[in-house]
Amino acid sequence: MVQNDATAAITKQQEALKAALPFDDTRDFDAADRGFLGTISPAVVHDDEGNVVWDADSYDFITGDAPDTVNPSLWRQSTLVSKHGLFEVVEGVYQVRGFDLSNVSFIESDTGVIVVDPLISKETAEAALSLYREHRGDRAVVAVIFTHSHIDHFGGIFGIVSKEDVESGRVQIIAPEGTVAEAVAENVYAGTAMGRRAGYMYGAALERSAKGALGAGLGQTTSTGHAGIIPPTTEVSETGESHTVDGLVIEFQMAPGTEAPAEMHFLFPKYRALCMAENATHTLHNLLTLRGALVRDPHVWSRYLTEAIERYGDQADVVFTSHHWPTWGNAEILEFLGLQRDLYSYLHDQTLRMTNQGMTGAEIAEEIQLPPILENSWHARGYYGSVSHNVKAIYQRYMGWFDGNPARLWPHPPKALGERYVALAGGIDRIVDAAQAAYDQGDFRWAATLLDHAIFTEPQNPSVRELYAATLEQLAYGAENGTWRNFYMSGATELRTGNFGTPTTTNAPEIVAQLTAEQLFDSVAISVDGPRAWDFDVALDFTLTDEARNFRVTLRNGVLVYIEKAADSDTAQASLSLTKPRLLALVAGDTDSPGVKITGDASAFATLTSVLTAGDPAFDIVTP
Repeated sequence: MVQNDATAAITKQQEALKAALPFDDTRDFDAADRGFLGTISPAVVHDDEGNVVWDADSYDFITGDAPDTVNPSLWRQSTLVSKHGLFEVVEGVYQVRGFDLSNVSFIESDTGVIVVDPLISKETAEAALSLYREHRGDRAVVAVIFTHSHIDHFGGIFGIVSKEDVESGRVQIIAPEGTVAEAVAENVYAGTAMGRRAGYMYGAALERSAKGALGAGLGQTTSTGHAGIIPPTTEVSETGESHTVDGLVIEFQMAPGTEAPAEMHFLFPKYRALCMAENATHTLHNLLTLRGALVRDPHVWSRYLTEAIERYGDQADVVFTSHHWPTWGNAEILEFLGLQRDLYSYLHDQTLRMTNQGMTGAEIAEEIQLPPILENSWHARGYYGSVSHNVKAIYQRYMGWFDGNPARLWPHPPKALGERYVALAGGIDRIVDAAQAAYDQGDFRWAATLLDHAIFTEPQNPSVRELYAATLEQLAYGAENGTWRNFYMSGATELRTGNFGTPTTTNAPEIVAQLTAEQLFDSVAISVDGPRAWDFDVALDFTLTDEARNFRVTLRNGVLVYIEKAADSDTAQASLSLTKPRLLALVAGDTDSPGVKITGDASAFATLTSVLTAGDPAFDIVTP
């Protein structure tokens, strides 16, 4: 695939940024290297079939000064994040970094080790544990802590322990209240769409190079091994709650509704080590991820950071988190947590102030300015979340998608809008000429807007596709935000080489198996093709034999409704008797395997299944 060099406009932008930011401040490099004990070579992890699931060596090109094709601030962050291996945080506390999107931490107890956040994949977690044991001995895992409900903090559990270890009581699983429900629910309702967009966000299909993917700001990318989950044996529900595991005291602070719906911080008093999960990292985080999610609450986020400072600020000599490198020194910790708190609080308060002055989210994103101390703090830069899209997320949280302008209440959708703009401009050639002029002037945002209209009018036009790809490429080169760069690059790649679909999936069987019956029926309801089901009137009983529960499921007016109630053969057209795992398989499309007993009119069940549609993991994004 042919890729262009950075234009003069982008090169000028990069030079201006080098002059504006404190690149002579190298403290983060000292911190990121501190306590290094070793790594694996080659730094490549395979699954049992020999497939590469993680390749840290593919980022070895990130050395020296930033090339013109990478924003120098993002290059700095990627240089730091690409460091991999085992690090001593303090004696007794260790981290493996750079083996996945997230970190895994090892906290030594009286006789064993407590593992915090076992990465995404079984294979990467297993490699990290092996590296830890190579340097610290074959200590038995006595507990695993999930800091929160995102897959990069629990998915690799089977590389650390087995179900038998947990069921026998040899290993505890400790997590914040609601972790499993939130973990499995997040990707159920819009999981297909989120997965497709996550492929863009993490640059999963991009080559790793100075003209391709070099990280997502929070970490490099996501591993592609086998993910799973084991439900916790201990759910933490109250701030101040304390548990002693193998002689080691842990005090917890709840922080729900922050970076994840279920999240917590905790202190190891013995080590004076405070884990802040993912609520205080070396980047501005997302309030709304580009893959899609519910908008997070920066107000409550900042309040929990204040609470952490008040509760633990004088008890911690080191802060470590689920991503990036630790912060050492009590004064440094207080400054770090205070600035992180101020960052989220400032964005929240100023966005609402400007909203109340009549500005829209898009206008606020252009006008808002961070205080100089935040602007010049490397850990407050927008490598993963950005000020721009976070401000729009805050506006959306409070005001919704509509900005109040009646002309924008009922606009045409992109294809119809594009066709009208192209016609108004005098045809596709005039649009392309205008976009080329904008490109030549370095106005890539305007060029992208014009070419967006053009591509939705003539999606196969080669001139449109190549200029649009080149435009997105330049936007990528200039982006400080890692996920913005990946989005731009992914769009350019698909315009040049075609749709790459969803390269990775988090719908692992072990995770999907944790869906409740209610969540399963919710997923069925979302799959109903409403117009095809308008005229159907179906009533079915589903008896889950392994849970001794019955659900009445009806399909009327294109809507599937379920209620837990006693079975009634007089009012149900058909009754199905099966286990929850068999229901799971049935929902996934397996109608032929044994294990389903149907009484009554079997055609009623066939009517239901006839209107179920699967999501499309390869829907188009940059084209109609």
